[in-house]
Amino acid sequence: MDMLNPTLENIEKLAKIVKDNELSEVSVKCGDVEISVKGKKCPPPAPMPMAVPAGIPAVAAAAAPAQAQPSAEAQSAKVSGKQVKAPIVGTFYAAPSPDSAPFVSVGDKVKKGDVIFIIESMKVMSEVQSEFDGVVKEICVNSGEAVEYDQTVMIID
Repeated sequence: MDMLNPTLENIEKLAKIVKDNELSEVSVKCGDVEISVKGKKCPPPAPMPMAVPAGIPAVAAAAAPAQAQPSAEAQSAKVSGKQVKAPIVGTFYAAPSPDSAPFVSVGDKVKKGDVIFIIESMKVMSEVQSEFDGVVKEICVNSGEAVEYDQTVMIID
C-alpha cells in the first residue's frame, strides 16, 4: 500500500490508524505530498514538576527529590499571565545547544516573534516563538523533559 498516494481509501486507512490507536494526530510526508489526519483531542496531561530557578545547575536539579504536586485548583489559582503551550509532542529544550545560554530566563522581557524555546519531535527541532510581548514569569518544564501537546511550558505576564 502506498500511503502517500492521497486517495480516499488511503486517507480512510490513516483515519482508522488514528482512531484505533487513540492518537491525536498522524502526519505522513514524502517529498511534496503531505497528509495529516487529526483525531479526538486527548485529555490534558498530568501536571509536570515546576522548573528549577535559573542559577541552579541542571545536575543539582536532577538530584533534588520530587516535591508533592499542588492540587489542580491551587495551580489554576496560581497561574496568572499568558500561557505558552507546547504546539507538538516532543522534548523541551531551553537553549539551542547544551553549551549555550537559554533563549529566555525568568524575568527576561520578550517580544512577539522572539524564539523562546525549542521542541524536538522525531529528530526535528522546532523553534517556538512568543505570540505576545511580556516578561517571562515562569518556566514550567525543565530542559530535556518530555512535553505533551497543549501542555503549558511557560507563563509570560
